[in-house]
Amino acid sequence: MKQPITNRQIRAREVRVVDETGKQLGLMKLEDAFLAAQERGLDLIQVTEKVEPPVCKIMDYGKYVYQEKKKDKTAMQKQKGGTLKGIRLRFNISQHDLETRASQTANFFKAGDKVRIEMVLRGREKALANFAKEKIEKFLEALDKLCKYKVERELKKEPKGFSMIISKG
Repeated sequence: MKQPITNRQIRAREVRVVDETGKQLGLMKLEDAFLAAQERGLDLIQVTEKVEPPVCKIMDYGKYVYQEKKKDKTAMQKQKGGTLKGIRLRFNISQHDLETRASQTANFFKAGDKVRIEMVLRGREKALANFAKEKIEKFLEALDKLCKYKVERELKKEPKGFSMIISKG
């Protein structure tokens, strides 16, 4: 959230003013609006700059900032698409652990999240890239038994191993 323009920072000759109760006070000269806010012991806050003349609200600055942060937070919570979760696989992971990670991935899909699968390779493991790819394929087979998925980003070689991004299919 960017800082709202307040009081003497406002650079318009006329403003449309709304008081703290939400009642329209109409068009006013900036100086008159500022004096009206001062009389009430409140601030003049520019709510929108996109319209001509800009809309200003007479209210407490701290209360305005709090309400805007609260509004942003609820908007973020309502966003769809989920977050990007991570599943890390090791070079010598057992079949049971692969199945456990696959069920965890299925739970992430139910929550609406995308999953980044990482296969971390260390030292001499980097020379056996084909074996690592086979492990990832086994993981995807175990996941396919639980739920459908689609590949968002293909398997990609990275400095520390392999990674790919998948989502619910």
